[in-house]
Amino acid sequence: MRKHQELRVWQQTMDLVEHVYTLIKTFPDDEKYGLTSQMRRCAVSVPSNIAEGAARGSTQEFIRFLYISQGSLSELETQVLIFQRLKYLQDISATIASITQASAQLGGLIKHLKNR
Repeated sequence: MRKHQELRVWQQTMDLVEHVYTLIKTFPDDEKYGLTSQMRRCAVSVPSNIAEGAARGSTQEFIRFLYISQGSLSELETQVLIFQRLKYLQDISATIASITQASAQLGGLIKHLKNR
C-alpha cells in the first residue's frame, strides 16, 4: 500500500480543493446547485482518486486512477473557463496555473510508474 499523503501531487491537489471552495463562495446563489456543485465534485475527485489508486494492489490500477484524476482536472479547468466566460471570474491565472501544475505532476508520476 502506498501512502498517498506523502505524494506531492496529492498534497497540491488538496490545496487546489481548498482554493476551489474559496473561489466558489464568491459565486451567486443561483449557481449553488448547478455548475458550482459540479466544480466541487471535480476538485474533490482529483485527490480522492489519487488516494484510492494508491491504496489499490497494483501499479496498473494506481495508474488507472491517476488517469481518472487527470480527467477530473481537465473537467475542472473547463468549468473555470466557463465561469470566466460567464463573468463570475476575472483573473483565473492562479487557478489555471495550479491545475496545470497538478496535471504535469500527475503526468510525471504516471510516466515514472510506467517505466518501473
